[in-house]
Amino acid sequence: MSSILEERILGQSVSASLDETGRVLSIGDGIARVYGLKNIQAEEMVEFSSGLKGMALNLEPDNVGIVVFGNDKLIKEGDIVKRTGAIVDVPIGIELLGRVVDALGNPIDGKGPIKTKTRARVGVKAPGIIPRISVREPMLTGMKAVDSLVPIGRGQRELIIGDRQTGKTAIAIDTIINQKRFNDGSEEKKKLFCIYVAIGQKRSTVAQIVKRLTDSDAIKYTIIVCATASDAAPLQYLAPYSGCAMGEFF
Repeated sequence: MSSILEERILGQSVSASLDETGRVLSIGDGIARVYGLKNIQAEEMVEFSSGLKGMALNLEPDNVGIVVFGNDKLIKEGDIVKRTGAIVDVPIGIELLGRVVDALGNPIDGKGPIKTKTRARVGVKAPGIIPRISVREPMLTGMKAVDSLVPIGRGQRELIIGDRQTGKTAIAIDTIINQKRFNDGSEEKKKLFCIYVAIGQKRSTVAQIVKRLTDSDAIKYTIIVCATASDAAPLQYLAPYSGCAMGEFF
C-alpha cells in the first residue's frame, strides 16, 4: 500500500498497466488482497510474481480477494499480480483415465504430462431439473445389502456417512473395483468410468488407494483427483469442482 501511495504522490506511473496487473496489499491465511485489477472477472486465474497461481473470488470496489493455490509464504506485500484472462479450468478427456492429478489437473503420479485436447471450466452452473437425464440405469456396487435394499442408479447422488474407520472409503473403492467387469466388456453403454476425489487425506492414504486400484486393474478406468492435508486450503476447496468438471466430459 505504501509503495502505491508513494508513486502517486511522486507522479510516477506504476511499472505495468493497472488494468491488467495489480499489487498485493496484504496476504494471510491463503487469501491475498490485491489492488489494481479493475477489469478482472470472478473466478479468473491470476499469476503472482513468485510463479504461484490464484483465483479471484471477492470482487470489491477498491480491491480483489484472491485465493492462493499454494504456499502463501512465497508472496509478500507489494508483489506484482498479473491477469491471465482465463477462467479457472482443468483438462478433460479420455487421456486422464489411469492418472493421479491435483486440483488444477496437473499430473502428480510421475507418469509424465497428460496430453489432453480440451479443457473445461470448473465453476460451471449445474443444469436444471428438466435438461437432466432421469436416473434409469442401476449402478451395481457388488455389495448385496446395498444393491438389494438401497439400490443406486447412474446419475444419482448418495451420501456415505459414518464415524472414522467404519469403512466409508472401502465402500467407494469396492464399488470402483466392481465396475471392472463392465469396463472390460465390449458394450460401451455398460461401461462406467470412475473419479475418486481425495480431499484432506494423508498422502500415504491416497498412495494406498492408488496401489489397491492398480493391483485390482481398476486404475485404468479411474481418475484420482488429489488435494491432500498438506495442500493449500483453496486447492482442497477446488478439488470437488475439478472432479465434477472431469466427469461431465463422459
